Amino acid sequence: MTDEIDVSDCRRCEKLCASRSRIVNGVGPTDAALCFVGEAPGEREDDTGEPFVGRSGEVLDGALRDLGLARGDVRITNCARCRPPDNRDPTAEELTNCRPHLEGEIDAVDPDVIVTLGKVPSEHLLGRSVPVTAEAGSVHDVRIAGATRRVLVCVHPAATLYDPSQRETFASALESAVELVDGGGDQSRLGEF
Repeated sequence: MTDEIDVSDCRRCEKLCASRSRIVNGVGPTDAALCFVGEAPGEREDDTGEPFVGRSGEVLDGALRDLGLARGDVRITNCARCRPPDNRDPTAEELTNCRPHLEGEIDAVDPDVIVTLGKVPSEHLLGRSVPVTAEAGSVHDVRIAGATRRVLVCVHPAATLYDPSQRETFASALESAVELVDGGGDQSRLGEF
């Protein structure tokens, strides 16, 4: 199934093609119950070819461990698969260009819950302005890839590094996501949980 969701070549965004060293596809099970969606790869992700491997990834991995999960139990991806120059936010056009890749991945994985990590993915998937801190942990039914999906808003893991008061907000939102999956009666999709 990875051939259906991995992007091997894309030239839709001239500036991103010039700034990337590789396309960073999602990682994790192709039938994961939880799918985490970030904004775009940073420098470390561009170097390694894997999303959320820097300091933010360490925060996410630690929070998953606290919930009895491993990184390999969940799907982790981004709205944009290529690193924007100087780690800027992807533009609206870049997000739109990459949207078919994201929707194809979500459709193939068919997660029970999609967790948006930060403002960019929250606004991109919900299609509106999102005050992330105020809405962290809230769940919304959204049409994505031809189906209604549960999307849970979460602060970005990096927010906990720059503002320690966000740690509880982040942990609580992730706990809510796991409870949503657990409440669905499909615990086997969350590994050992």
